[in-house]
Amino acid sequence: MKRSTAALPTAEQKFERIAVKPTGAALGADIPEVDLSLALDSAIVEEIKQAWASHLVLRFRGQRLGDEHLMSFSRIFGELDSVPVPSADNRRQLTPGFVTIISNIIENGKAIGGLGAYEAHWHTDMSYQEQPPLGSLLYSIEIPPSGGNTYFANMYFAYERLPDDVKKRIATYTCRHDSSRNSVGELRRGFDDVRDPRDAPGAVHPIVRTHPVTGRRALYLGRRRNSYIVGLDLVESERVLDSLWEHATSSEFVWSQQWRVGDVILWDNRCTMHRRDAFDNSSRRLMHRTQIKGDRVY
Repeated sequence: MKRSTAALPTAEQKFERIAVKPTGAALGADIPEVDLSLALDSAIVEEIKQAWASHLVLRFRGQRLGDEHLMSFSRIFGELDSVPVPSADNRRQLTPGFVTIISNIIENGKAIGGLGAYEAHWHTDMSYQEQPPLGSLLYSIEIPPSGGNTYFANMYFAYERLPDDVKKRIATYTCRHDSSRNSVGELRRGFDDVRDPRDAPGAVHPIVRTHPVTGRRALYLGRRRNSYIVGLDLVESERVLDSLWEHATSSEFVWSQQWRVGDVILWDNRCTMHRRDAFDNSSRRLMHRTQIKGDRVY
């Protein structure tokens, strides 16, 4: 697909209470010197929200948070979403019902969290729901010496740089988002294996969505596995989706997060996708995640 050029996000707003340092990539910015364990005044909160709308992904380094701190900061952006359905029965719950453990650690023969050390494929969190979360926060507690990096893709740019004829064609397309498997491909508890994407369970959303805050349009693809464009022949659906996915995950739209202990990453689930590298399972990785309830996709 032929791509046009577009300016990278910059700190165009005047920020008086916080510093905003863009990554220089297609998305992402650092917000230094803000302690998320403290109550933030309304002026700082408003500037963080403005920075988030501009940069899609924000990073706060050097944090020392308990789950109550993480939940309190997350609630600034909306009502918290409950922990999603796990993929296994042998996982024990250590945290409140709004904090998901992402980990490969085994204790007393049981996994304390989900997703293990596998690669997590490109996805948008919980897009299989009728009202997917509008955003997610991930806090690093233990990290491996290498691997486990997280990559984010700008879905505004992915849409805006599509050829006009493709934009016109996909304007009315809707896609079914499979709920049977998670982002590392594990079958969720209580679901059957899907053989035909047309039979997949899960919500149907427009492929092009409008962001309710910025008003900008973005590609909304969810997960590739078992995706299906409603109403198309399966072969044609696969062809269109393959083309869109190849385009949307191009390196020009992507920024890589190399984790440090104490990082908090906040991303907008409505206009980004993300994935994770695999890592050595003999190393420990422990993350706590919250999600913020969203609205119906339109």
